[in-house]
Amino acid sequence: MKEYTPRVLATEEAKAIIDQLKKSHDNDLMFHQSGGCCDGSSPMCFEKGDFIVGASDVWMGKVYGCDFFMNEDQFDYWKHTQLTLDVVKGRGSSFSIEIPLGIRFMIRSRLFTSEELLRLTPIMTGEEYLEQ
Repeated sequence: MKEYTPRVLATEEAKAIIDQLKKSHDNDLMFHQSGGCCDGSSPMCFEKGDFIVGASDVWMGKVYGCDFFMNEDQFDYWKHTQLTLDVVKGRGSSFSIEIPLGIRFMIRSRLFTSEELLRLTPIMTGEEYLEQ
């Protein structure tokens, strides 16, 4: 079986917040990064199904058990980078469910190496994801 290079990772701090959110919301979570203006370019966390993905979204894989999607236009800019989901103090102005905790998710990135690019986790469109 081929071992893939993950497109999205999470820091220990982000994992702790995801665990906390899973307990308080008693549901699976998902992330979406739209690439829009303001906080829209930050990853937003939702209960799975509360954000409807579609043809203009790209499923990039799972991060700490949560599906991670990005708008296809934003993905075109970031497809050569590995994303790391992190948290910082401060309240964002989005609909992301961590906002009441006084923190917000953010992305750090680095370019994939040539070797990593050869074995990236396969992506799919939002429509393909929904058809599964």
